Amino acid sequence: MSQHYDAIVIGGGAAGMMCASVAGQRGKSVLLIDHAAKLAEKIRISGGGRCNFTNLQAGPANFLSENPHFCKSALSRYTAQDFLNLIKKYRIAYHEKHKGQLFCDDSAEDIIRMLKSECDLGKVQWRMPCQVKEVQRTDAGYQVLTEQGIFSAAQLVIATGGLSIPKIGATDFSYQIARQFDLKIVEPRPALVPLTFDPKAWEPFVPMAGISLEVDIATGDKKNKTIFREDLLFTHRGLSGPAVLQISSFWQPGEAITVNLLPEVDLAEELIAGKGTIKKNIANHLATYVPARLAEGLLAANGIAGDAKIADLTDKRLRQLGDNMNRWQLIPNGSEGYRKAEVTRGGVDTRELSQQSMMVKNCPGLYFIGESVDVTGWLGGYNFQWAWSSGFAAGSAIES
Repeated sequence: MSQHYDAIVIGGGAAGMMCASVAGQRGKSVLLIDHAAKLAEKIRISGGGRCNFTNLQAGPANFLSENPHFCKSALSRYTAQDFLNLIKKYRIAYHEKHKGQLFCDDSAEDIIRMLKSECDLGKVQWRMPCQVKEVQRTDAGYQVLTEQGIFSAAQLVIATGGLSIPKIGATDFSYQIARQFDLKIVEPRPALVPLTFDPKAWEPFVPMAGISLEVDIATGDKKNKTIFREDLLFTHRGLSGPAVLQISSFWQPGEAITVNLLPEVDLAEELIAGKGTIKKNIANHLATYVPARLAEGLLAANGIAGDAKIADLTDKRLRQLGDNMNRWQLIPNGSEGYRKAEVTRGGVDTRELSQQSMMVKNCPGLYFIGESVDVTGWLGGYNFQWAWSSGFAAGSAIES
């Protein structure tokens, strides 16, 4: 026998729990299904275990989509402040890092417990762990065939996320359902992900692994240039850190990225002007700006001896060095892929969905929310805010 609900939500992560709790607290009968044995693993590991749960600056400009206006409605109806009010209601201690990023003082578990409690307030029922075998459309709505039985509902919400971090259970389930109902999908790709380089070309920089410094990083042409100022981290295979994770969402394969290792200094001008006054050798002088190991490596890459006196170097050599540090151009050969990507860019084409409710326009009662949709936030709590906002939009729209 099939058990019937007003709504079935598939996916017990951030967006799914938000949606289920909102609908349940509006008096709707809701079943939440998830295939994992452990609840909300992506929340648990986020932000180094402290969950960067939102960003005070979150707005439409912080999101990427082929349909950039789509996210405006949901973000305006459930804001970072709204989620912060929920955090305060549960007396969860939090702190702001830089650029509006909010983290739990204690643990991401606080967020998971809060969302579970909100679901409990809405009398949400659970099936977990529970594998979904098939989804069917019926005259009465939708039927979900699972390993624990058959469940039906007037409305079905897909909140199973994207392909990022498969080791904690990420799958392409949301895209399978989208294709089943003939919905367009913007090609998924890893986002907020470290970038890699040709091993031979990267060889001189392998010894710099572990070095971190603040940089300006950019990609794109003059009309579509994107630039961030964040920390860069050298790795054995390429570049990581917040700067690279941010730019990776905008970078297109085959394009260059440009790194300014000294955002506050025009190095060529400074070196040429200081020829008569700077007494240190070039390596020691550069080490006042960047870590000594990096200074030595960059000098070697530019064919300049570390013990050379600045006065003995030609203006041309100094300009070349300055250019290579202020405008260092590199072409990645790829990324670390979904295993290291924090989110998935692309997903269900937002032109298929109502921006007010997240419901499929041509398939009444079917919703897609969170990371399964072609809306991708910057690094820094924005993707969680999209989960809360899109989940709230769908949960507010569900009817009996």
